[in-house]
Amino acid sequence: MTVVRLHGELDLGTMRSVHTVLDRCLTTQPDALVVDLQGVTVADRLALSVFAATARQAADWPAVPVLLCAPPSDAAAWLARSSACRGVPVHRDCAEATRLAGRTAAPRLRAGLEPVASACRRARELVGEACGRWNVPELVGPASLVLSELVGNVVRHAHTPMQVTLTLRRPYLHVAVSDGSRSAARATSPGLCAEGGRGLLLVRELAQRWGSFPLADGKVVWAVVPAN
Repeated sequence: MTVVRLHGELDLGTMRSVHTVLDRCLTTQPDALVVDLQGVTVADRLALSVFAATARQAADWPAVPVLLCAPPSDAAAWLARSSACRGVPVHRDCAEATRLAGRTAAPRLRAGLEPVASACRRARELVGEACGRWNVPELVGPASLVLSELVGNVVRHAHTPMQVTLTLRRPYLHVAVSDGSRSAARATSPGLCAEGGRGLLLVRELAQRWGSFPLADGKVVWAVVPAN
C-alpha cells in the first residue's frame, strides 16, 4: 500500500504536479493508493478533480482503489458535493483509510515472461491458474485470448522481457502486460497468437476497455474483461 501525504496549496497549477506524483505512485502497482490531505489548503475547488482523474486511471490499471483521508473541513464539504469525486472514498484519518483498503485488497497474480513464442502459451496457462484459484472458470476463454494477444504483441514488436499481471477486482478481470519499449501498442498489427491474424483488434472485441500507460522504463498495456 502506498500513502502519499500532500502539503501546501492545491490549485489549478499545483494539481498538475500532484497528478504526476500520483501517476508515478501507480506505476509501482500497490494494493491501494491512500492520499492524506491533512496538510493541504484548497485554493480552488476545481483542483480536487485531480483525485477523481487518478481514481479513474487506477480503476483500469493497476486495478487498485484510491482513497482520500483527513481533508480540511471545507475540502471535505466540496468533495461530498462534487459529482466528479463522488466515487472516491473519503475517510476521517489515514489509519481508517489504510485499514479499510487492506481489507479490500484484490487477488492478484504476477509473472515474468521472456519475449519468446512460448510466452503466449504460458500466458494462457497463467489465466487458467488464476481463474481456477479465484473460481471464475467462465473467464478462462476470453481472458486467455486477450492476454495472449497482449503478450504476442510484446514478442512481435517490443522484444523485451515482460511482466504479466492479472487482478480480479469485480466487476472486471484486469489483465496487463508491461514491457521495456516505449513504442505505442499497435491495435491494427496482428500478433503472434492472433486468432485469424487480428492481433490487438481481437482485444478490442473481447475487452470492455483497453489502453496503454507510459512507464519510466517502457509501457504497460492493459485490458478489462467483464466478470459479472
